Amino acid sequence: MDVLAAKPESPYRVFSREEWASLRADTPLTLSEADVARLRSLDDPVDLKEVEQIYLPISRLLALYVEATQGLFRATRSFLGSNGAKVPYIIGIGGSVAVGKSTTSRLLQALLHRWPNMPKVSLVTTDGFLLPNAVLEAEGLMARKGFPESYDLAALLRFMSDIKAGKGRVTAPVYSHLTYDVMPGAEVVVDHPDILILEGLNVLQAGRPKGAKASPFVSDFFDFSIFIDADEQLIHDWYVERFLHLRESAFRDPQSFFNRYASLPEEDARKKAEGLWAKINLPNLRDNILPTRQRASLVLRKGADHRVEEVALRKL
Repeated sequence: MDVLAAKPESPYRVFSREEWASLRADTPLTLSEADVARLRSLDDPVDLKEVEQIYLPISRLLALYVEATQGLFRATRSFLGSNGAKVPYIIGIGGSVAVGKSTTSRLLQALLHRWPNMPKVSLVTTDGFLLPNAVLEAEGLMARKGFPESYDLAALLRFMSDIKAGKGRVTAPVYSHLTYDVMPGAEVVVDHPDILILEGLNVLQAGRPKGAKASPFVSDFFDFSIFIDADEQLIHDWYVERFLHLRESAFRDPQSFFNRYASLPEEDARKKAEGLWAKINLPNLRDNILPTRQRASLVLRKGADHRVEEVALRKL
């Protein structure tokens, strides 16, 4: 894991797949193969064995952390003699495009939902906080969509602040991957969850809204964070493969923003995917996403088959 290598001075403890799987202990497997098939994303081969060996231990660790945090909240409330609103435990999940953030987020949401002390687990993606395409076009940012400057960071920080303040019925905008744009008027309501999972490319980014001299970072609101990692070449291959599969499926929808690519011959479609990777996704990975890896509480390192080979847990 290069900079995350298991050296005495490293802030991480690194586990092999087998070592991490043993930490499941007696945690029951509460998902079926059908559940996993429903939750995984396109081209993500995660199966029940992967859930058992990788995600069950994560859910056990998080359950222990949440329980400890809830105990600390109760102790603080007792000390203050107050009845403050319940504050959700917030988990951030970051990493490049095509690396499996969505699958990881949905699997953890499903597993954590089944723990007895945390029945309400909400999931929000930062895609909804992207600036609308019309704004990106006007500001010359369409070619930098997904870069930190393409988000309404002020709105995202307000959302996180309201959640962490224990407010009820906090809303977040919704993004359509079909139209490749924020959906006007659509919103998701987050109402006093036990856990909130926030998933996105740059959730660990240390950035501020335009003109702000001092403000919190999005990651300042996290109680725990996960970064999904893989070699650059592997992520490139997964991105191109996914683009070609979407060309045969979602892109064929007339409403799809990428419908114009559905009729391209495979060679031309591959060139287009390579161009998008080189122009947008690779620079974003190198300049903005990968540098945030060392800010994560947990790093999942994937191999060529999309399976997690190593897990690095930040030392307390």
